[in-house]
Amino acid sequence: MARLSHPKKELEEALRHAEEQELRVEVGGSRAWGRIYCPYNDEECRCGEFCITSIWSTPKNTSNHARALRRVVDNCTTHRNQYKTNDGAKE
Repeated sequence: MARLSHPKKELEEALRHAEEQELRVEVGGSRAWGRIYCPYNDEECRCGEFCITSIWSTPKNTSNHARALRRVVDNCTTHRNQYKTNDGAKE
């Protein structure tokens, strides 16, 4: 089943980016629109965000929130290390 799309276009693009990188996006929660979960339950993988990031429904600045979500995805240490090892194997 497909998830609900976010009403803010920039945030929806950031969520699609997260899903492309194999992070799980769950809609719902008590205070947030949803959450992004890192797929790696690893001691070294803490992403500076403890592998869970809240997605706000109406952030004060949509662009900054979308950029922050992308930064969490792109700075995931375990994901980055796996990407490097897979990239090195292709060469």
